[in-house]
Amino acid sequence: MNLITTNPFTLDLTELPHRTLAIVRGTDRDAALRTVLTLAEEGITAAEVSLTTPGALWVIEQARRELGPTATLGAGTVLTGEDAARAADAGASFLVTPGLGNDLRHSPAPAIPMLVGALTPSEVIAATENGALAVKLFPASLGGPAYLKALRAPFPSVPFLPVGGIDAACALDYLSAGAVAVGVGSPLVGDAADGGSLNALRERAARWRTALTEETAA
Repeated sequence: MNLITTNPFTLDLTELPHRTLAIVRGTDRDAALRTVLTLAEEGITAAEVSLTTPGALWVIEQARRELGPTATLGAGTVLTGEDAARAADAGASFLVTPGLGNDLRHSPAPAIPMLVGALTPSEVIAATENGALAVKLFPASLGGPAYLKALRAPFPSVPFLPVGGIDAACALDYLSAGAVAVGVGSPLVGDAADGGSLNALRERAARWRTALTEETAA
C-alpha cells in the first residue's frame, strides 16, 4: 500500500489556529460530521476524526467536501498500514496514531504527515527515526507538563503535541513547557459527536478560544 501518489499534503503544526487539534470521537457518524463542521465554523479548524467512530471514513469524506481541499482534517487512531491507506483515500490530510506498531513501521511511508504516539524516550526515538512529523505525547496526563519539559531536554528539536486529559487550564501549561500544539477531546467536544447539543459545543469552543488567546498570541 504505497501512499506516495495518494495524498501529498503538508502540515505546519505551528500554524494551527489556537494551537489546537480537536479530537472528534463519537458514536454517531452524522453527529461527528456536524461536530467537525461546527468546530470549523467556530474557528477550531484543525480536527482529527478517530477511526473508532462508526463511519469515520465517511465523516472524513463528507467533511473534506464541505471544508475544501486545504482544510486541516485528519484521521486518528490509525493502527495499521491499511488504516493509513483508507484514511488517505477518504481525504485525510494527516494521520495520528497512538503508537508505532510493526505494521505501520514496515508499511511504505505515507506521503502525508503522521503524528506518532509515544511516551518513553525510546518511543520518541523510534517515532522520529520512522519519519514522524511530530510526536503525539500520549497519554500526556501520566506525566503532565513537567514530564514534557523533561523530555524536551534530550529532544529539544522534536515537535511534541500532548494528548490525553488536556483541558484549557493545563493546555497553557503544556504550551509554556514547549508543546507545539495540544490535542483536545472531551473538554472541547463534549458529547457533540454522540448527538449532544451543538449550541453547547459552540459555547465550549468560544471558552476554549478565549482561554488560549493569551498564549497563542504570545
